[in-house]
Amino acid sequence: MTELPKSPYKGKTGLQRVLNAAGYSWSGLAMAFKHESAFRQEVFLALLLIPLAFYLGDTGISRALMIGTVLLVLIVELLNSALEAAVDRISLEHHPLIKRVKDMGSAAVMIALLNVIVVWTLVLSG
Repeated sequence: MTELPKSPYKGKTGLQRVLNAAGYSWSGLAMAFKHESAFRQEVFLALLLIPLAFYLGDTGISRALMIGTVLLVLIVELLNSALEAAVDRISLEHHPLIKRVKDMGSAAVMIALLNVIVVWTLVLSG
């Protein structure tokens, strides 16, 4: 079996790899915040809800559930935005597969937001 060529970007190890990864992650967050209005809205929602979870949650588990659902929305939005950017890079034409990808990404964000509502309602209703 033939071995695939190695990526020139995968050569760093140890602490340098961790530092590079942190820089790439920070850059990704900054780009999402700068270019994606939905991500900005969800960050502002998180800035409101996360402190509220500390105040309203009765136990560590309830706080973790409430905060985890909010962070999940941000994760799903980042993945959705990455998918949309990759698809737009390939083609800006109207195509049924492109629409499918974008609609599925949007549906994932919607489900994550519904998850926030369900979990918060269940936690707060006791």
